[in-house]
Amino acid sequence: MTEIQELSQFLTLDMRIDVKAVALQQTLGLTGTTDGRHLLINTPCIVKNLCQLLSDNQTSIAKDASLALINLSADEEIVPALLAEATNIVEHMLKIISNPEHILADPACMVLSNLTRTKLGSEKVFQSMEGNLDKYVDIFCQEKYNKKGARLHYLASVLSNLSQLPAVRSYILDPSRSCLQRLVSFTDYKDSISRRGAILGLIKNCCFETDHHEFLLSEAVDLLPKLLIPLAGPEEFDEEDNDKLPIDLQYLGEEKTREPDPDIRKMLLEALTQLCATKFGREYLRSKNTYVILRELHKWEKNENNLVVLEHLVNILIRFEHEIGHDNLKEVEVPDEIIEKFNALEPAL
Repeated sequence: MTEIQELSQFLTLDMRIDVKAVALQQTLGLTGTTDGRHLLINTPCIVKNLCQLLSDNQTSIAKDASLALINLSADEEIVPALLAEATNIVEHMLKIISNPEHILADPACMVLSNLTRTKLGSEKVFQSMEGNLDKYVDIFCQEKYNKKGARLHYLASVLSNLSQLPAVRSYILDPSRSCLQRLVSFTDYKDSISRRGAILGLIKNCCFETDHHEFLLSEAVDLLPKLLIPLAGPEEFDEEDNDKLPIDLQYLGEEKTREPDPDIRKMLLEALTQLCATKFGREYLRSKNTYVILRELHKWEKNENNLVVLEHLVNILIRFEHEIGHDNLKEVEVPDEIIEKFNALEPAL
C-alpha cells in the first residue's frame, strides 16, 4: 500500500477528527502541486472521500475538503479523471447547490465552474442536470436562495461555460421558456463583476446563433437596451436623436456611469457585433439609434483593444446595406489566404 492509499483511508466521515484533520491538511498540500494532484487523482477513492467529507459535521473539515476539490478541478489535465462515474463529483456539487441550507454552495459552484471550462465537463454537468437547466437558472436568479450566506455568483460562470454547447444554447434560446429573459437582467448587476461578466459571456455566445437574432431583439427578450445601458454615459442628446433611442436609454440622467471593467465592455461590444452579422440585426440597431451611444463611448473609451472592436462595429452600422451585400455575414465564403492572415494576427489581439 502506497502512502497516498494509506492517506485515503483516513479521509472518511467516521474517522477521528484529529486524524482526519491531519490527513486532510496533507491532501490539501498535495493539491497545490502538479505532481501532487496527479498522485491523488490516480489513487482510488480520494475524490469520492473528499466529496463525502463535504457533509462532515466539523465545518473546518468540510471547508478544507472543498478547497482540495477546487484545486483539483482547476487542473484541466485531470478533469477527465475527476469526471469518472465512480467519483460522482458533479452530482455531489449539484446536490449541494440545490440545498438552500448548505454552507458550501459557493465552493460547489467554483468546482463546477472549473469543470465546465472543458467541453467534456460541460457535457457531463448538463447531462447530470437531466434536462432541467431552468432549476439552476431559478436558483441563480434568487439572490437569497441560500440561507447560509452563499451568494452563488460562480453559478453564473457555470451557466456561461455550459453555453459553449449547442444543446444548451438551444435550450436557453427556446422561446417557450423564460430562461434567457431572466438572465439578461444581470447585464448591469452592480454587486458582482463575476456574475455580471459571466452572464454577458453567455449572452454573447447566444448572439452567435444568427437564426435567433429576431427573438433576441424582440420585445420578449429586449436584449438591445440591456447591452447598451452599460455602455451609455451621462450625455444628453437632442430631441430627434433621443426619441429614436430605446425608451430605457432616453432618460438616464447626469449621474449615469459606464461599465468600469474593460473586459466586460469588450464583451458587450462583441455581442453587439455578433447581432450585426444579420441584415435584420443591423437594421434594428440602426433604427434604435445605436450609433449615437457608440459615438459617445468612442470619445470616452481609452482601452485600445476595445477601440478596435468599437470602430469595427461602427463601421458596419454606418455602411449602407448595398455596400455590405450579404444578409448574413456568417455565410460569406472567406478565401483561405485571408483566413490564414487573420489567424496569424490572432495572438496579438
